[in-house]
Formats: sequence, structure tokens, C-alpha cells
Amino acid sequence: MSTAPDRPSALAVEEQGIDAIAESERKGTPASLFWPWFAANISVLAMSYGAWALGFGISFWQATAATMIGVVASFLLVGVISIAGKRGNAPTMVLTRAIFGVEGAKIPSVMSWIATLGWEISLTTTAVLAMSSTLASLGMGSGAVPKIVSTIVVVGLVVIAGIFGYDLIMRCQQVITIVTGIVTLGFFILGWGNIDFSAIGSAQAGDLPAVLGCCLFVMTGFGLGWVNIAADYSRYLPRRASNAGIIGWTTFGASIANVFLILYGLLLAVSNADLSDKVGLDPIGAMASILPTWYLVPFTLVAVLGLMSGAIMDNYSNGLALLSFGVRLPRTVAAALTAVLTVVGVVYVTFFSDTFIGPFQGFLTTLGVPMAVWAGMFVADVIMRRKDYDTVDLYDPNGRYGRWNGKALAILAVGTVLGWGLVVNSAASWLTWQGYFLALFGGKDGVWASANLGVLVALVIGFVAALLVQRGDVRRQESAPARDGVGDGAPQASDRREH
Repeated sequence: MSTAPDRPSALAVEEQGIDAIAESERKGTPASLFWPWFAANISVLAMSYGAWALGFGISFWQATAATMIGVVASFLLVGVISIAGKRGNAPTMVLTRAIFGVEGAKIPSVMSWIATLGWEISLTTTAVLAMSSTLASLGMGSGAVPKIVSTIVVVGLVVIAGIFGYDLIMRCQQVITIVTGIVTLGFFILGWGNIDFSAIGSAQAGDLPAVLGCCLFVMTGFGLGWVNIAADYSRYLPRRASNAGIIGWTTFGASIANVFLILYGLLLAVSNADLSDKVGLDPIGAMASILPTWYLVPFTLVAVLGLMSGAIMDNYSNGLALLSFGVRLPRTVAAALTAVLTVVGVVYVTFFSDTFIGPFQGFLTTLGVPMAVWAGMFVADVIMRRKDYDTVDLYDPNGRYGRWNGKALAILAVGTVLGWGLVVNSAASWLTWQGYFLALFGGKDGVWASANLGVLVALVIGFVAALLVQRGDVRRQESAPARDGVGDGAPQASDRREH
């Protein structure tokens, strides 16, 4: 990672909260974004999506195409939103104020806080299950003991990185990328003998709704789970950083590991029906069952590090989302509060939930809909803007962005209502109310019921409606005199420079 010569030590606690990054503190290049996004997405959990993809009743080749498209397309959205980070040098939910107003942005900030907390709990729980399964397999305890020990270790490390902040996270992600990449390659080699290539054609082809449902499920599980924090890790970049470089390095870094992991998971799942059945309860433990005992420790290392990497980023961004809502706390305290809530969630899922994939899918689908609307709106906003954000007015309710933008909130509400009406969510009993518009497409038992149409509809509504309705808002905002000295209408250097 290229940084300024006077870069602070990674062991120094970041004092930066949600305020804009000062010019003297901006550092790095678009290529530096590869490390955090690769590390956070080299999770062994991605292989489980291979089994879940076949669960849609589609063939191996259909699942391959649907998952690859879902991964790359969803992370492309993350890349586009990351441009806003270097344009405003502020966290994602602060930049959202340009769309919703300084006070109105509290609504998506709450959604983002819930989403990142949910993802942190999901990733941390999976890491705990992976470590506890290995400890039990090695004879180092049984029952609740390995789970308790694993919870303490995993959550403790996530909290430490989240509290120290940006520099330690970026340094850790670079190390995690190298270690997990090497160990994952070893797992691929050792598990290769479990693949039955003759079984690839055994899965029957499914219809279009099933393929689309698989693709959208992958989108909600990968890129759409990161869009709300994308700018948090590009906000330190200089404003001259290349837009193309930011999109390219973010998309490539986040996608490349998942492409190979999901494909490998598909090969294992189509070769072993029993493995596909077990993956819903304990995805990491199920995958570890095909490894020789001597490789359990390295495998657990890569599984836990990959999952922890994502949880660390969620913990950090969760604190920023909480602060952007208006809670007056030091960033370190906000990160610690998130950790406490994560422990509660991990304990519930680990000790009291009957299955892992049920609550996880329910969470993804429910929050995936409004976040898809928001993502569509934010991407449209990035495309429409020709100037940098005014970092003074982002914090001033009386500035150019105003307090509330009723049009933006209406788009979010309409897109969410329509989206929830077009998804079936039977993963949890308290979510079965969704799908109220599916009667128009054959009902909740029809062929389109499992297609997750609501996510696609929500994304499109957010994008198109913002382009049509909010273009005038953007032009009025950009015509106002700059208060921070950067929003002066000059073409951005990043549009003319190579990265």
C-alpha cells in the first residue's frame, strides 16, 4: 500500500471519527484497495454458496454462470460507490446526506448500522463455529467449552482491530491476504481428490426463475452486503485518485477469490450429496470434513482469518454508521458497543438457533431489499455528479444538501414496499408476511416465487427513480458556491490521470 511518508503507526489508535479527512492525511493509491477487499472476501464460507446454489434446483453450469455474474456485478456496485469516498473523504453514511439531507440520511444510516451488525454477527458466528469444530476434532474439549473459547478469541481480535481503526485494519488485511491465499491453495489441492467430474452433469437444468433467484441470492450475499460501507475504505485516498482505478481494484480484489471459491464449492457439492446437506447447519465444519486431520489447524486458520477480516471491516464501519446517525460517542466506544451486541448475536446463533442458513438467508433477503434501493440511488448519484462533495455542507443541515429530501425518502419507501412484496422469505416464521405481490406472478408457490425478484426490482427502482427525479437536486447542489474550496466545478484530476 502506497502511503505518505509520515503515515502513523498501525498500532496507533485512529482518532478520526466521521469528519472529513484532512488534506494532509490523505494517502494511498487505488491499488491499495485490493488488500482489504480481497482479505474480506477470501472467506471459505464462499464455497458453501456452491451447495446453496445447487439448492435452487439448477444445473452445475447454470449455477456457475449465475454465481459468477452475481459476484462480479454486485461488487461492481461496490466499486462505483467507492468513488464517492475519495470525492468527499468522508464515510459512506455521511456522503449519503447529499442524497437524503443531513437529517434524512439518518434513516439509511440506521439500516446500514443494522445491516453491518447483522453481517458482523453472521461472519463472527461462522468463524466461531469453524474454530470450535476444529478444537473438538483435535480433542481439545467438547460441548459448549470449545464454542465459548472460540467466541472469546474471535470476538476479542475483531474488537481490537476495530478499536485501533483504519491503519491497523489495512495492515492486517495485507497480511491476511497473503496467509489465506497460500493456505486456501493448499486446501484446493488436498480436496481435489473429492471431486467427481463425471457428476457435473447429474444436476438437472432449472428454469429461468430458479437461475435468476440464484444470481440475486448471490448478489445479496456478496456485493450488496458491502455497498453501504464501500466509501469507508476509499475516503483516505487523495482526490486525484483515478475513478477507473478505484472501481477496478475494488471489484477485482473483492471478486477474484469468490469466483474460485464458489466454483470449487460447486464442484465439491455436485460430487457429494451428503456434503451439500450438511453445509446448511455448519458450512465451515462440513467443508473441513473432507480434509486430513493434520490440515485442520491450517484450514481453521484460513477460515477464521477470512471471516474475521470481513467482521473487522463491519465492526469498524458499524461504528461509523452509528456516529453518522448522530450518536455522540468516540469512535472507539462505538466500535466497542458494536462488539457487545455482536457477542449477544453470536451466543444466540451458536447456542440457541436450530440452523445457520435459515436466519442468515432471512436476514439477507429482508435487509437486502432496502439496501438494494439505496445502492441504486447512490450509484445514480455518483454517475450524475460532476463535482466533489462540499465537505462543509455535509455536516450542516442549513447547507446545500438541506435537512430532509422528501423525494429521496419516497423512492426508498416505494422501492422497499415493492421489493418486499416480490420476495418469499420462509427462512424465519416472523418473515413470512413478505411476498404480498407475488399473486401477480403465480403466488408464493409459483415458479417465480424463489427468484428474489424483489431485490432486482428494488435496485432498478432506486437507480432509475434517482436518475429521473433527483437530477435537478444534484445540479442545484453543484451550482452553489463551494464552502470547502474543492467543489468548484473543475474537472477532477482523477478523470485525466492513469492510476
